[in-house]
Amino acid sequence: MKITEVKTFLIDAFRTNWAFIKVETDEGLYGWGEASLGTQEQALSGCVADIKRLVVGRDPRDIEKMCFEVYRDIYWKGGPVLMSAISGIEMACWDILGKSLNVPVYRLMGGKIRDRVRMYANAWFIGARQPEEFARFAKKAVSIGVTALKWDPFGKAHLNITNEELARASAIVGAVRDTVGPMTDLLIECHGRFNGMTALKIAKELEQYKVMFLEEPCPPDNLSVLAEIRAKSPVPIAAGERVYTKFGFQDLFEKNAVDIAQPDIFHTGGMFESKKIAAMAEAKHIPVSFHNPSGPISNAAILQLAACTPNFFIHEMMLTDGKFRKRITNEEVVYENGELLIPDKPGLGIEVNEEVLGEYPYKERNLRHYTGNVTDIRPKGDTFYYFKGLENEHFE
Repeated sequence: MKITEVKTFLIDAFRTNWAFIKVETDEGLYGWGEASLGTQEQALSGCVADIKRLVVGRDPRDIEKMCFEVYRDIYWKGGPVLMSAISGIEMACWDILGKSLNVPVYRLMGGKIRDRVRMYANAWFIGARQPEEFARFAKKAVSIGVTALKWDPFGKAHLNITNEELARASAIVGAVRDTVGPMTDLLIECHGRFNGMTALKIAKELEQYKVMFLEEPCPPDNLSVLAEIRAKSPVPIAAGERVYTKFGFQDLFEKNAVDIAQPDIFHTGGMFESKKIAAMAEAKHIPVSFHNPSGPISNAAILQLAACTPNFFIHEMMLTDGKFRKRITNEEVVYENGELLIPDKPGLGIEVNEEVLGEYPYKERNLRHYTGNVTDIRPKGDTFYYFKGLENEHFE
């Protein structure tokens, strides 16, 4: 079997763009990967085109050899664009391998440890600005069985935070805690925006709400600062979505910079590289929660890894992407009592409906484009969850 073609599809997902990678072979088998890289999609597409000449003609089942040699033979190492391009192609090759053997990918990576994983919800709060609005959306989320909620309550604060801004963020977290009660986990996102002093100030303020973790409290370009925060923080620290390859994670782990590791499988170098990173974390008794704010192919691949990773902790899902997501692929997210079931179809278990992709053309988007209106991030009238069994639930 030989790779004959590598294609990139950029799709408007309303809050961002998704980048799907299709790898085709001379035997008719093909695989799907995802390499979504918000705001750098054109660079990603160009990088995939550059790598294409290094992979066409190879056997897609020789995944380790291909990724090792591609990374070896590219002089400028690491970084999000290169690693995302490699990751998307690698993911598609695992899909091909699983399909060729008629087994799910987890079977090829050690077999299943678990049948289901606990889920935490992201994007459950769309449009909320005031504490009572966050509380209302949180009440809706827990009413359908969600047991863990993540969000960023810090508004536009950057590097530093005023007492007024911190009081407002604390009021938002407090309102959600009062609404959902003590058993629901709260996960607080910082998006890598604060300096060390400010991050510790925030951590101490939010300790009272018994948060599960504080995510990416400082910019990812200085892991020593992250380690200092983690050493002094009264709440656990999670990070890793903007760390690339096992070499980057070696530094993260050697510095004891995180309590929970969050590698992003379509930026680290792919599924197998992420499996290796999880094993490195396991050796230090660090749980892993793969970063997953993206599309259906990413979600399918992470569930395969979650099935076979001993130290897997909790799975991220964008709760309210909307039913348009189900038109783009045959994704079937089976949700029960705050958990997602692991699918058992061959490969990644997902197919893309190429015929409708043209209805969602790529759109240029800046990182902070969102204005707070549901219609900004979702087609008009698309007001349902895409989870199986929740199709009739409104999120507004």
